[in-house]
Amino acid sequence: MTSGGKKLARPAFPDDDGAPDLALRAALVAPTAAVFDTLKTARLLAAIIAVPGEIGSDGSDKSSHLAAVSMINATGQKGLLVFTGLDSLATWDPSARPVPVLGWQVAQSAIEDGAQALVIDVAGPHRFVVTGAALVELAGAG
Repeated sequence: MTSGGKKLARPAFPDDDGAPDLALRAALVAPTAAVFDTLKTARLLAAIIAVPGEIGSDGSDKSSHLAAVSMINATGQKGLLVFTGLDSLATWDPSARPVPVLGWQVAQSAIEDGAQALVIDVAGPHRFVVTGAALVELAGAG
């Protein structure tokens, strides 16, 4: 694609309608060793939300930025949230915006951001967590 002489990146998932990958969901419910092979190339949706920045003297937002969402568990470990479909994202937070990414890419992002886990479908239909060596292996798949 070009625009005014500049090349624009092609979308990674041009026909993605946000529908869940039912085979992936089934693999997450009854995981086998092959689930990580499936996750490497699966399209997941990273949750992005608007975070208020500077507040004006009248209480209004003067600025804000978008951020990927993570959670901290009771032991202080950070997990980056991703979802298998728009339905599971909307169940968690209808105002969150999806960014489609491959499993290995979001695992790399989680590690770069200091997360110890990748939390998939935190609000269901079936939560799945990737941690430790599995997270590192998934991140190295690219």
